Amino acid sequence: MKKGIILCIISFITVVVNGQFSIENNRLIFKSSEKLIVSAPEEGLWSVATGWDGEKPVNYIHTDAYSVENSGNWTILKGELPINDGMLLLRDSYKQISEGLVKCIRRYEWTGKDTLKDVTLSVRFKTDGIKQNVFLPGILFYGNSNGARINSNIVPVFNGTEGEFAVFEEHRYPMPFAMLENSDNKYAAAIHTIPSPIRGAVITDQWWSLGVEAKKEHSELVLYSGYVGYNRQHSVVKALQSRPMKYENAYINMEPGQIIQKEFLIEYYTIEDQGTGFQRPVHTSLSLNKPFYADRFPTYDEIVTTKYRFAKSRIIKNNDVLGFNMHDEAVNRDIVMGWCGQADSPGYALQVLSNRLGDDHITEVVQKSLDFLSSYPIYENGIFATSYDVNRDKYSGGDPVSCGQAMYNFAKAIEKGRKNKKLNTKRWEAFLEKAANRISAEILKENWQPRSTAEAYYIAPLAIASKLFKNNNYKYASIKIADMIIDRHYHNASYWGGTLDATCEDKEGALAALQGFLELYERFGQTKYLKNAKHAMDVALSYAYVWDVPIIAGRMADHNFKSTGWTGVSPQNQHIDVFAVFFTPYIYKMGVYLKDENLKQFSKVMYRSCFQLTDPYGSQGEQVQQTNFAQRGDMRDVYKLRGGYSENWTVFWITAHFLNAAAQFEEMGVEL
Repeated sequence: MKKGIILCIISFITVVVNGQFSIENNRLIFKSSEKLIVSAPEEGLWSVATGWDGEKPVNYIHTDAYSVENSGNWTILKGELPINDGMLLLRDSYKQISEGLVKCIRRYEWTGKDTLKDVTLSVRFKTDGIKQNVFLPGILFYGNSNGARINSNIVPVFNGTEGEFAVFEEHRYPMPFAMLENSDNKYAAAIHTIPSPIRGAVITDQWWSLGVEAKKEHSELVLYSGYVGYNRQHSVVKALQSRPMKYENAYINMEPGQIIQKEFLIEYYTIEDQGTGFQRPVHTSLSLNKPFYADRFPTYDEIVTTKYRFAKSRIIKNNDVLGFNMHDEAVNRDIVMGWCGQADSPGYALQVLSNRLGDDHITEVVQKSLDFLSSYPIYENGIFATSYDVNRDKYSGGDPVSCGQAMYNFAKAIEKGRKNKKLNTKRWEAFLEKAANRISAEILKENWQPRSTAEAYYIAPLAIASKLFKNNNYKYASIKIADMIIDRHYHNASYWGGTLDATCEDKEGALAALQGFLELYERFGQTKYLKNAKHAMDVALSYAYVWDVPIIAGRMADHNFKSTGWTGVSPQNQHIDVFAVFFTPYIYKMGVYLKDENLKQFSKVMYRSCFQLTDPYGSQGEQVQQTNFAQRGDMRDVYKLRGGYSENWTVFWITAHFLNAAAQFEEMGVEL
């Protein structure tokens, strides 16, 4: 026997690998604070399906390790599976990375003389307990209870009941991990992967898949060599906004001598509160993937000057009307506040950026655009019209997302404008005060309830307005919303309703909460809101890609596109977009308050990365297809969706959010 190597038969004995993971009664287990959290299934450490029934793997065979070796910091387990006339050699190598985090390299080697066909490789680890909460970044947020309540057919849903499964392609994960939380026993576990396609696949561009499955008395964190499915439908992917598409025959064929490896990490830990289990793996994913190098992306100066140049091309002047068109003028002439329009945003942003941009016309544009927006009608319930059709001279629209975002930008513009003798904020203040009076009166009614997290967009502007106009009713209203949002969402992480084109959990809902909680902390010094801001931020962060998805031939590959820093939209709309730039200043601030350099650096990467795809005019489309999902173009073939880019939907928010975030960074004195 070689020196430094320990080899033993492990059946019926206990091998203590180290203080945190061990082999007991022939099973690999992971403990934290003496609690057994994760273990290999009773059937065996390795499970391989040797057939396919048309929509799922079948004919599983299982085995445990027959030996264990210690080599330096690595613990190596070996096993083998006889299949047909050959042998599949199995090897797992484990190494403790830190407390509660173990890395594994799983290796499969086929030694048979003939090709091993219709095979599905798997990784399975179990956590005990029924109806556990699941968190799949960008896909499932504690079961997507809100999306399920409205329409369970259009989003993935997971209640943790026996027979449920939620397994998706790895390139669909912004942060490549899956988490299960046992709220009753106060522990959670996650499996992190190094995403990869797999050789021997029958399907072109087939990747490993990742997710969870619910058994009778436990749930499992799982990886498969291609098999996918959700909502009790096998071999489907979330390919379209309103329905799935079939993704069949996702097995592999292993040639003689072929070796396949899969790297993953097991994370296991105790928690204090229900609904917080996801937070640790979010930050672990940041640390593991290290998406912190910003200098490979366009410079800050290029971004700001290019986006301002494009913003000027959207200015509409028509008698007393001056504003920013939501669309290309060839489509429509609509001056829209909030959401997709963001005509209110430059009124704040351009004030801050005026010295950098050096354009003498900025003061006039700011004054006249906000003066015009101040003329929009406000209704008795505090909602106001948010859209003006220039051609038809007609107002329309009005919803909590758009109104709250517009009020925020008015409040920021007034704060800045009061210090500028060249600007007159009288009309802006009258508009904001009238809107704040009416909406706060509604909120302070005893029977008022927020429909979703959309109403959280009122928190920040009302908090600012309470200082601007010395009105405590605004403060009380903002705090009432915040406390209701906390009560609803802190224990299920299912912020939702922040985007108007989806009816489910979404990052914009989490952002609304983050923005509001952070404003309350900064304006009134109540520390509890910093804790809740971190919770909402961690949900929002889970939508952000921390790795570069290798892109197949297509429009994204034409641009040498890098996905790091971009964000998924929602469990309903699973493409990525540039909305990340909107909350990059908040992430940076949280990095300051939490003394977290990772957050500060990642916020810079997100801002600069999201400028990719901008054309020489300064225009940029919204929908980027990093996974098997599309909303535009030819959507008939699920195998041709990934790699596409819809560059014609160029609504103004794509430009405005870059300028707005830049202004907030400038006010913080942050160098990007």
